[in-house]
Amino acid sequence: MPDDPDGGAVEAQRPRRGGEHVEGAEGAREQGEGRGADQGEGQGRDEGRDGKVEQAEAEREADRFRELARKPLGEGQDGEADEQAADMAAASRARSSTRASFRAGGDLNSFVSSVFHRAQIGDVFNLNLGAGRPSAAARSGPVPAEELRRLRRYYEEPQGYLTLRRMLHANRLLLLGAAPGTGRTSTALALLDDLTPHRTAAPGPRPDASGEPAGAVATDDAGGASGGPLPDGEGSTARVRRVEPGADLTALDRTVLDGDHRGVGFLLELPAGLPSSALPNEVHLDVFAAALARRDCYAVLVVTVGAAVVPLLGGRYGTTCPPPPASALLESRLREQLRQPPAVPPTGAGPQPHVGMAAGPAPEEPVPPELLREAAALAEDPEVLAAVGLDELRPAEVGLLAGLLAGHLRGSLTRRQLLDECRTLSLRQAQEWFAGLDRDATAPGRAADSAPGPDRLPHHRTADVLHPAAFRVALAVLGGLTYSTVSLAAHTLTWELSMETDPERTPSRPLFSDDPESDLLLSRAEVREGVTETAGIEVPARLVGYRGGALPGAVLAEVWDRHHAARAPIVRWLRQLADDPRPQVWVRAAVAVGELCARDFDHGHEELLRPLAGAASLRRRLFAATALDQAARHDRYREPVRALIEDWSGTESAALRWTAAMGLGYPRGARRTSAALDRLAGIAVRGEGAQLPVASFNVIRLAVDADSSLAVLRRLHAWTSDRRPSHQNLGLVAIVRLALTEVAEVWDDETAADLADRLDWPLPLALADARPALAEPLADLMWTALHTPRSRDAALDALEHWFRAAWAGDRPKALPGLTALLPALVTREGDRRPVRQVVERMLRDEDDPISRARASELWRLARPAAGPATATTTATEEPAPPRSGPPRPRVHADHPGGRRP
Repeated sequence: MPDDPDGGAVEAQRPRRGGEHVEGAEGAREQGEGRGADQGEGQGRDEGRDGKVEQAEAEREADRFRELARKPLGEGQDGEADEQAADMAAASRARSSTRASFRAGGDLNSFVSSVFHRAQIGDVFNLNLGAGRPSAAARSGPVPAEELRRLRRYYEEPQGYLTLRRMLHANRLLLLGAAPGTGRTSTALALLDDLTPHRTAAPGPRPDASGEPAGAVATDDAGGASGGPLPDGEGSTARVRRVEPGADLTALDRTVLDGDHRGVGFLLELPAGLPSSALPNEVHLDVFAAALARRDCYAVLVVTVGAAVVPLLGGRYGTTCPPPPASALLESRLREQLRQPPAVPPTGAGPQPHVGMAAGPAPEEPVPPELLREAAALAEDPEVLAAVGLDELRPAEVGLLAGLLAGHLRGSLTRRQLLDECRTLSLRQAQEWFAGLDRDATAPGRAADSAPGPDRLPHHRTADVLHPAAFRVALAVLGGLTYSTVSLAAHTLTWELSMETDPERTPSRPLFSDDPESDLLLSRAEVREGVTETAGIEVPARLVGYRGGALPGAVLAEVWDRHHAARAPIVRWLRQLADDPRPQVWVRAAVAVGELCARDFDHGHEELLRPLAGAASLRRRLFAATALDQAARHDRYREPVRALIEDWSGTESAALRWTAAMGLGYPRGARRTSAALDRLAGIAVRGEGAQLPVASFNVIRLAVDADSSLAVLRRLHAWTSDRRPSHQNLGLVAIVRLALTEVAEVWDDETAADLADRLDWPLPLALADARPALAEPLADLMWTALHTPRSRDAALDALEHWFRAAWAGDRPKALPGLTALLPALVTREGDRRPVRQVVERMLRDEDDPISRARASELWRLARPAAGPATATTTATEEPAPPRSGPPRPRVHADHPGGRRP
């Protein structure tokens, strides 16, 4: 946030003496001594009683001031001040770590719409790139010879491929489990292509018992071994067949081998989410394997990992499919793409190649090595990697990326177009995940009656179908937390989605069907060792997150923009997260709400922001303010957010004014620092100062911003010099609040990066150490608080907080900051009196006294910079007489101190 145009550094001189004023009981006694002897004894007793009343009132005012200064948010019970401070510190850290999950500056993925239908990528023409699942008919029948030929040419064997081939050769049947899009179908086809006989190939020995073919092995023109026999000829297209996915899985020997098939390889892809009752068991598989052996056939069943298929994958026929080597696959695809001549976009009507299919046959000319090296270097370019946003690419994504890189190197794509197209890879994955996911649960006739049957899924089946979607959304919102936290949130969202799917009945919640490995594989997630924060303490934990920084934003964009019926249950779920007492949970949810508002601000405001901002719950209002700031990170919503905060800051609703105060504490809450401070002052003085604590707390948040800190300190001086008591109170409370606040409570990694290594320091000490120009202005403010009766006690508490924070046991901690600030506070011998008072109090502390050596060190640090050396003076010795000259004035209600010259 820019500084005030007419502002500048706060002047270093001390305030001018503003006049003499004696306050409190001491002043009453002095005035009594100066009166004439003609005053009667009774009048003296009355004045003594008046002095006691004034003293009691002053003590009550000091206690009230201390309470205001210690409650950062102004609400809650007396014992909740420390808890609020700890929560704000945890919220600040969580917010900083969560913002990295989303791209800001425009929309979530740097383009307005996440819906796309046609794009040209290099020499590959891609049509209908919106998500859609192939029909059953498209996956039945013989595999075309061209597809097998292309597979043999460019397939890269994953680690463990030979083991898979031996298993298939020995058992005739293989269950291959993996997540969709990981190359499992290509591996299955490669295995069947290896082991089924090629009818046009020269006769040769069949594979031996180890699964190793004894005959010749064909190699592709790119120099890579295909791992398969000699190429097919015409008439061999029935050698490998896809089986229609609707086959009866418990009678595969009849439904698959119903024709006169011999020497054929069968590929059957089982639909995801099948219940255990619909899957074959070991007996069914044994019968099927025996039938395959009698006909000299092979079969590979491709299954999606999940709880239902875990027993099958652990049996004699099952195993997981290893992923292909991404680097080798990218090199192969780059070589293929760079060989192709530039393609001409289609102009006529007629069918076009689908995703990943070349526009024409590849020429045989070799690729220049320097061009291949340039393409490989471009693939590792940091901007390209950031735009892709996926840690490990799947085979289809490798092919798309290779086409993009080749198109850029050949000049058909500019660099900006390259980066924009790379950003769509994560969106394609999100669309694939959610398109038609609940089709089985919401098909017509499913809710015809209350009993499970052919037209209605049982309760647990609905949850099984919807849980993958719920887990992906929960991971997008809460990524970086423990797996248990994300999993429980996903179950809650599954329940909400199930209620929306079938509101006439209460959905069941499976208790023992979780499969963490499947959740991770199906969501491209990983669990890693890390730390989490519990009650302000870092503890080791297993944290879960997406394998790619672009996936959280892509998932939220896909769900919010393309699946509007899912908004209602997601809104209810997010409101529940707003009530979670853990800052690391509700802050992440608030950031996600801000991102959703950047997709559709009108809907987000009506369903989430406005209801939460006006709620009675303090946490819900914090949630709304955090979400507003996240939405304001997107350029086109910054001004609407500011207008909304301005409107709330002047409303009659106390809850909305409170939320506006929290919003003004963010650097994007107002266009100018002066405007934010003006609105905070208006909120603070309204209603007899009921919201003074939260307003002063957000003044301190603005002071952390490196661009605004001087303007804030200047305004604090102005408030304490104001003749209006309400503004004086605001300035004094803010000064003491500043002195008591630790950096972690208000830190922002974007605006105060220089304080990152001082999070556990008192804020003034950190500012004085990191920004030396602020030392004297900070000292002036602290001097004012120490010499104003109503704020003196709270300021002395803050001074003790500084002294104890300077050392962590016997090690220096914030000592450099104290060394920078304390001499600026003590410019004359009389300024040492508060230091002496605090040091003596610490020496007498029964619970945590300081040593005499530590007290002497503090006393030496408080030596006036311009005064004579007093290295031998201790805290228990009488200070030297004060230097001549007027002392700095005290600021009080009816006689404010003057401005500094």
